Amino acid sequence: MNKNYKLNDLVIMKKAHACGDNLWMITRVGVDIKIKCQHCGREIMMDRLEFERKLKKVLGDTNERK
Repeated sequence: MNKNYKLNDLVIMKKAHACGDNLWMITRVGVDIKIKCQHCGREIMMDRLEFERKLKKVLGDTNERK
């Protein structure tokens, strides 16, 4: 998987969140990645390796999609 993701990118994760949606926005990038569910607003933080394993697809920046 290429590692082309940055702050405010929308990403699709492999497994859906408990609320039923799998669309997330990246809110922090570093050693850890923080993502926010676009359906319920829940934020979770995971290490970069775990994030890359669970990542399915990068949709791009939220500002580019408008």
